[in-house]
Amino acid sequence: MKTDHSMRLAGCAILATVLMAQPTLAQDRAWTRPTLNSLGVPGMIDMPTAHAMPDADLSFTLGTFDGTARSAAHFQITPRLSGVFRYVYIRDFDNTDGFYDRSFDVRYLLSPETDSLPAISVGLQDFGGTGIFGGEYLVATKTFGRLRATGGIGWGRFAGKNGFDNPLGLLAVRFKTRTASVTGISQTGRLDAGQWFRGDAALFGGLQYQLGDRLVLSAEYSSDAYRPETSRGLIDQNSPVNIGASYRFRNGLDLSAAWLYGTKAEVRLTYTINPKAPTNRPGGLESAPLPVAPRPPGSAADLGWTQQADGAEILRNNVAQTFAESGLRLDAMKVAPRTVTLRLRNTQYTNTAQAIGRATRILTNLMPASVETFVLIPVTAEGTPASRITLRRRDIEELAHAPDGAWQSLARADIADAYPVNAAPLSPDAFPDFRWNIGPYLAASYFDPRQPVRLDLGVEVGARFEPNPGLVFQGRVRHRLAGNRDELGPSNSVIPRVRTNADIYVREGQTALTDLTAAKYFRPGQDLYGRLTLGYLESMYGGVSGEVLWKPVTSRLAFGVEANYVRQRDFEQGFGFQDYEVLTGHLSSYFDADNGFTYQVDAGRYLAGDWGATLSINREFDNGIRIGAFATLTDVSFDDFGEGSFDKGIRFEVPLSVLTGSPITRKIARTIRPVQRDGGARLEVQGRLYEGVRELHQPELQSEWGRFWR
Repeated sequence: MKTDHSMRLAGCAILATVLMAQPTLAQDRAWTRPTLNSLGVPGMIDMPTAHAMPDADLSFTLGTFDGTARSAAHFQITPRLSGVFRYVYIRDFDNTDGFYDRSFDVRYLLSPETDSLPAISVGLQDFGGTGIFGGEYLVATKTFGRLRATGGIGWGRFAGKNGFDNPLGLLAVRFKTRTASVTGISQTGRLDAGQWFRGDAALFGGLQYQLGDRLVLSAEYSSDAYRPETSRGLIDQNSPVNIGASYRFRNGLDLSAAWLYGTKAEVRLTYTINPKAPTNRPGGLESAPLPVAPRPPGSAADLGWTQQADGAEILRNNVAQTFAESGLRLDAMKVAPRTVTLRLRNTQYTNTAQAIGRATRILTNLMPASVETFVLIPVTAEGTPASRITLRRRDIEELAHAPDGAWQSLARADIADAYPVNAAPLSPDAFPDFRWNIGPYLAASYFDPRQPVRLDLGVEVGARFEPNPGLVFQGRVRHRLAGNRDELGPSNSVIPRVRTNADIYVREGQTALTDLTAAKYFRPGQDLYGRLTLGYLESMYGGVSGEVLWKPVTSRLAFGVEANYVRQRDFEQGFGFQDYEVLTGHLSSYFDADNGFTYQVDAGRYLAGDWGATLSINREFDNGIRIGAFATLTDVSFDDFGEGSFDKGIRFEVPLSVLTGSPITRKIARTIRPVQRDGGARLEVQGRLYEGVRELHQPELQSEWGRFWR
């Protein structure tokens, strides 16, 4: 094993981390959030540190040096677990105009820092990409006031300099060897777990100092030899020591600069937000709700209004009008001397509990004093009754100004299944319902090796007709005005080309009927929900789709089954079809866990005829922001699948209300895949049941009930 001054520097950093522990504050006030390194993970400059970001932190990093640009998104999934998606451009890497590399990281905080012990984390870097940055590490960091010391041991990319025999070889001989190419490039997308923590190991370390409240100085010994870059003559590494500084602005922005391996300068920007507690966000722009109108003493005994022939109709019209002015829609209403039952839709508020609270306030103002019980049945956007919320009027009057009135009102509310759906007179203003819209659309494709982002811009016209609750006819037509999504390379797929002909659909469907469907939503029984959709289901497929969902109103667990028989549509997306047809469908399980996490497993047959399963994990916050990831494995081999090896990606949803501060139900939703291939491809059907039903059931309502009085 070689030793030199740089090796001794790494050893000193580790000793400072492990042996110099002394009673001190576990984290000084200045260290509330670690800095992120050039690869977008908590770290110094190139090397990682051990502390985790605050729970739910979402960080975006962009840095550049000498023909290389690195961008990364880091999400602190739980207080201990985090993930990174990285996209890197390296000029002249493969003797072309440039090389684009996608990779994923995952890291786990084994133990947080205490007064006497350092924080310790383990990480997998580039475990799902080409492997250019592939490596594993175990790192410890200790805080001494404004000074932080870090020491670690790494494998793979982290063992390029001054490596030594793997200490894990004492556990098993297999840990001593690691198969790796000089270039560092492996089959894109494969999870080569047989390489993890294998081969030679090396030490790294460094120091960080908080100078003032906003400036952080860093110095590190890097164990990365940059072999993929040096083998191509792209980097001259004169020194393993990197130095840098980061300045932290008050708005979540960090500006960093560094001097790398003795020859190059790097500039880096990082922006961090936290969806749990978003800052600098406008809010409170919605109109104030109606105040609760208490009844005069003894007025509840007056039933004179029941003698008026058109009394119920007048009440229904008044409620419908006031609902419409308040961002709600009345579908149906039945009023009796002591009870009013109504079906309503939330057309404005991100939070369903807020919509229920506003409807309740309106009823206290409009219902005769004798009506003591309010039964509110929220329905999905497609008209399916999902729950029955029963409130006593006297409770609303009593709790309107109570300090904990929201939670007391939840405790006194009865939330049950809306089945059976009792007949009630429909609101004359609600049905038949016809709506249409026209506006711009933006479609995107990501991570083509020749062009990282491809965009199409055009105009879209849509229409929706609902003659009665649960029966929906809808369609959309798009006209593409400009873009380059039609320039994607031709498909080389060896399995049925169910998605990889996307460029042909764009090119030949300049004016396209993207979908035209008739759908029926219904309640087949207790805790059951049904959907039947037929027509041109999406831009590439038409046919028939059916779904049944089992979801008790108080349960966090749900199960569903979906079956589809579809044919591939003509490329111009008119009314014609091609010859390819397939029977596809899935069995699905859903679980709504604590802390905003939802888990979904879909197992069945995909569009290419392959069999497999998809795991989706999402985290949703109180403001409606949702971040998630998914992965699909089927019986298509990695080689037959092609680039990427299997289908995977990340999703996010951001309600427009978060950006504008005004109540609105619309969201910005995107799914980002490193590559779109034919394996694991699923039909895209509008109006699937689970999400619409879930948000109207007891677990979701309970998590939102704090806005009942807003």
